[in-house]
Amino acid sequence: MLASHKNLAAACVVMLTAATPGLAQESQGAHVSIELNAVEPVEQACRISFLIQNGHDVDIEQAVYEAVLFDTDGRVDRLTLFDFGALPAARPRVRQFVVSGLECASLGRLLINGAETCAGEDLPEGACSKDLDLGSRTDVEVVG
Repeated sequence: MLASHKNLAAACVVMLTAATPGLAQESQGAHVSIELNAVEPVEQACRISFLIQNGHDVDIEQAVYEAVLFDTDGRVDRLTLFDFGALPAARPRVRQFVVSGLECASLGRLLINGAETCAGEDLPEGACSKDLDLGSRTDVEVVG
């Protein structure tokens, strides 16, 4: 009898461990994640590549974010809008922007200042800005 209780307890631990990542995602809620994936110099410009994912259950028809680009000394270089376009639900997308007159090596920080446009049918309030998950795979810090 004791052996069967140990097996049952072990099975419960395995089931709870397997369920924990899903529960963590649910408690975090649906959100948009933006990762600065790469910066690459191109002719007199800098190509900025993002990996963006709409974690909501519904499509975002258009997402436009205001961004502030800071140089490596912490000074504002410029404000710009990044139009990420349509973002299907639960699907990652890569978007690239070429910023004229910007040297990639001089880009120190990128601030997502807020969502300028967030359009889509049945989107919850603040869908593009609430719990925004930001990250970077480059030396450029991304904050929001």
